[in-house]
Amino acid sequence: MKKCIAILVVLFVCSKSTQAQTTILPGAYQTKAYLPLLKNKRVGLFTNQTAIVGNVHLIDTLIKLGINIQKVFTPEHGLRGTADAGEKVSDEMDVKTGIKIVSLYGKKNAPDANDLLDVDILLFDVQDVGTRFYTYINSLQYFMEAAKANSKPLIILDRPNPNGHFVDGPILEAPYVSGVGKNPIPIVYGMTLGEYAQMVKGEGWMKNDSSKTNWSLTIIRNKNYNHNSHYQIKIAPSPNLPDMTSILWYPTTCLIEGSVMSEGRGTAHAFAFIGHPSIPNKQFSFTPNPRQGAMSSKLYGQKCYGWDLTQVKPPKDKINLSIIIDMYKSFPQKDSFFIMPKENKPSNYFFNKLVGNANLMEQLKAGASEADIRKSWAPGLMAFKKVRKKYLLYQDFE
Repeated sequence: MKKCIAILVVLFVCSKSTQAQTTILPGAYQTKAYLPLLKNKRVGLFTNQTAIVGNVHLIDTLIKLGINIQKVFTPEHGLRGTADAGEKVSDEMDVKTGIKIVSLYGKKNAPDANDLLDVDILLFDVQDVGTRFYTYINSLQYFMEAAKANSKPLIILDRPNPNGHFVDGPILEAPYVSGVGKNPIPIVYGMTLGEYAQMVKGEGWMKNDSSKTNWSLTIIRNKNYNHNSHYQIKIAPSPNLPDMTSILWYPTTCLIEGSVMSEGRGTAHAFAFIGHPSIPNKQFSFTPNPRQGAMSSKLYGQKCYGWDLTQVKPPKDKINLSIIIDMYKSFPQKDSFFIMPKENKPSNYFFNKLVGNANLMEQLKAGASEADIRKSWAPGLMAFKKVRKKYLLYQDFE
């Protein structure tokens, strides 16, 4: 009996040890790697509600470890992640710590020289979801540019990408550069923010990148992560991505933001509830209404019929083009499916800005098959993947 108990104890200990060796730990957990770089420095931290170490926010973790956080910079949705999409956020003082919070999604998108006068080093930690139109990658680039322009070393605490196990979609073309796309990458780029930062720097995409400033960029890597990992986010990265279902559907259904249909904002399942009052032959219905993080959007108060994607397995390794085609075909008035801009130019359509070109809109109108659409993406994706390989920090999926 004692022998059996001893064996069970050994098996339990081994199981715990194996689990510890395989649990994915974001860069913020690797304190031994970056605390020496922050010691006795005035730190400017770019972050939001997703920067957690265990069950404690990074701000509290660093303060407890004796790090001087001089000020905090925040992206879209603010420090607590509750502001609406596109809502301008003002500067404030954190009541708990007395630290100044500077919004970089309002009057400005990057810290200026005055913001950085009393800062020695910059630190970045935000959870991304791996799509070109999710604005945190733009915020990262603006932050990098400000760091370089003001000769401030930057440390990025990397986090796993929940959509980092594939690459898909058309490459952004220059006429369609906007707030939902800056650089020539596909919709799903299959990189962590640390890897993407290396690409932005290495490909010369930074503003005023010709300067010879001696600037330091350090990436603190994730532990036990690679591009075959299917990482589960525990904290909603923004109000309208409340859970993994929405996050995994987002690369596909965010395109519906460029249409007159509801993408589910104003419900508990944004980007998983899709519909419109005029959709025929659909049993599922929902009515979007104002809620925190989605106080205004399309079709509020109107009963919409359409798709409940919480009941459909999210795409595994590609954008679900077939469902976008089905949504377009199901809409009765095809000529009013896409939101019409004030000036009828291809580059002004929000749908085209999300896609990165005008081709998909025309392909949907022409009834092109998924195979033909994917064939048009293939050359750009092949070229991107070659460039992407140069900047990967983790084992790839192919």
